[in-house]
Amino acid sequence: MFDNLSSKLQDIFAKLKSRGKLTEKDVDAAMREVRLALLEADVNFKVVKDFIAKVRERAVGVEVLESLTPAQQVIKIVNEELTRLMGSTESKLSFAPRPPTIIMLVGLQGSGKTTAAAKLAYNLKTHGRRPFLIGADVYRPAAIDQLKVLANENRIPFYSDDPTTPPLKIVKAGIKAANQDGSDVIIIDTAGRLHVDAEMMGELEEIKSEVRPHQILLVVDAMTGQDAVNVAQEFRNRLDFDGVIMTKLDGDARGGAALSIKAVTERPIKLVSVGEKIDSLEPFHPDRMASRILGMGDVLTLIEKAQAAIDEKKAREMEAKLRKAEFTFEDFLDQMEQMQKMGPIGQLIKMIPGLGKLPKELTVSDKDLAKIRAIIQSMTIEERRNPQIINGSRRERIARGSGTEPFQVNQLLKQFNQTRKMLKQFGNMQGKMKMPKGMFPFFG
Repeated sequence: MFDNLSSKLQDIFAKLKSRGKLTEKDVDAAMREVRLALLEADVNFKVVKDFIAKVRERAVGVEVLESLTPAQQVIKIVNEELTRLMGSTESKLSFAPRPPTIIMLVGLQGSGKTTAAAKLAYNLKTHGRRPFLIGADVYRPAAIDQLKVLANENRIPFYSDDPTTPPLKIVKAGIKAANQDGSDVIIIDTAGRLHVDAEMMGELEEIKSEVRPHQILLVVDAMTGQDAVNVAQEFRNRLDFDGVIMTKLDGDARGGAALSIKAVTERPIKLVSVGEKIDSLEPFHPDRMASRILGMGDVLTLIEKAQAAIDEKKAREMEAKLRKAEFTFEDFLDQMEQMQKMGPIGQLIKMIPGLGKLPKELTVSDKDLAKIRAIIQSMTIEERRNPQIINGSRRERIARGSGTEPFQVNQLLKQFNQTRKMLKQFGNMQGKMKMPKGMFPFFG
C-alpha cells in the first residue's frame, strides 16, 4: 500500500535532512521532486498543484528556514497537508436515532461492492450491531448467490429474490423482513454496471427516493487510480453520496485514488478494505495514513490490532516467562499465531516507526513464518521446551519433517537464542519505561 510513493518521498526528505540549513532554492527543488512523485502515483493534477502550492507557502517562511531543524519542519508541514488532503480526521458512519439505519452501497461492477457489503455487515456485527443484508444486484451473474454465501458463513440475516424481480421491489421486501427480524442496520447491495449510465442511475435514484437511506456509500477500487476518482465525481454529480468505501487498498502501490478522492468529490473515505478476509475492513484515519506514507509508522493502529487479536491473560503469562528467560519454541509458535491474526506481517512492520524500509534480508514474510511454523511443529515437545538438546542428528530429522534444510533449522535456533536474550533485556527496559502491560510480547 503506497509503497512506490512512500519510498520516493522518504528518499526526497532524506536528502533534505542531509543539507542541514535550507534555502528557498532547496525547498523548491524538493517540492519539484514531491510534485513528480505525486503525479507518478496517479494523484489528480489539480490536487497536486494545490498541495504543492500550500506546502511551499508554509515551508519558505522565516520560522521554518531559520529553525534549528528546517528539514524536519518541512516534513511536518507535508505530513499535515497530506492529512488535510485525505480529510483531516476520521469520518465515522452515522446511525439513525431510531433504528433501523439503512445504508445503501453503490458503485460499478468489479469495484468489490458485494464483498464490501458482507465485510461491512461483519464489522458492524463485531461492534454489537444487528446487521441485515439485502442482495439487490440483479444484473451481475451470481452476485446474489455470492452475498448469500457470505451472509450464511458469518451468520448474518439475508434477503433477496429472483433476479427477474425489480430491484426496488427486492429492497422494499428486504426492509420489511429486516424489521420483522429486529435488525438495527440494513445494508443494501445495489446493482452496478461496467460504466456509469442513465439506466443504472435511474434505478439508484428510484431506490434512494423511495427508501430514503440514512447513508449512501460509494464503493471504489483503489487500484483503478484516477478512474476511481472520475467515477466518484460522476456519482457525486448525479446521485450524491455520503462517503467512500475504498477496496483493494492493500494492493495499491501508488495511492492516487486515496489521495485525490476527498479533494475532488468533497466526500470523505470512511472505510478501507486492506485484505481479502471478511475482517479486513477498517476505519480510514487520514492522519495515520499520512504518517505511514512518510515512513513514520502507525503505532495507534498497531496497538488497536494487538488489543483485538492478543489474549491479555496469555500476554501477561508470556511477560512473566520472558522476564525469567523461560521463553520456549512453544511460546514462540503461540506468539506467531496471535500475531498473524493481526494481518499480513508486511503491513504490521510498516506500522512500526523506522521499520518501513527494512533491507530485504531483514524482513519476514508470511511465507517465512509458514516455514518457521513447519520447523517448530517438526520438533518433539522436549525439543521445543529445551532447544539446547537439538544436536546434528536431531537437526537433520527436523529438517526432513519440515521440508527444509538442516542449515535453515540451525538459522532458526540461532535467531531464537538471540531473540530470547534480546527479549530479556527488553523486559528489563520495559519496566523502567512503564510500557503498557500485556503489550510486551508483541512489541518484543
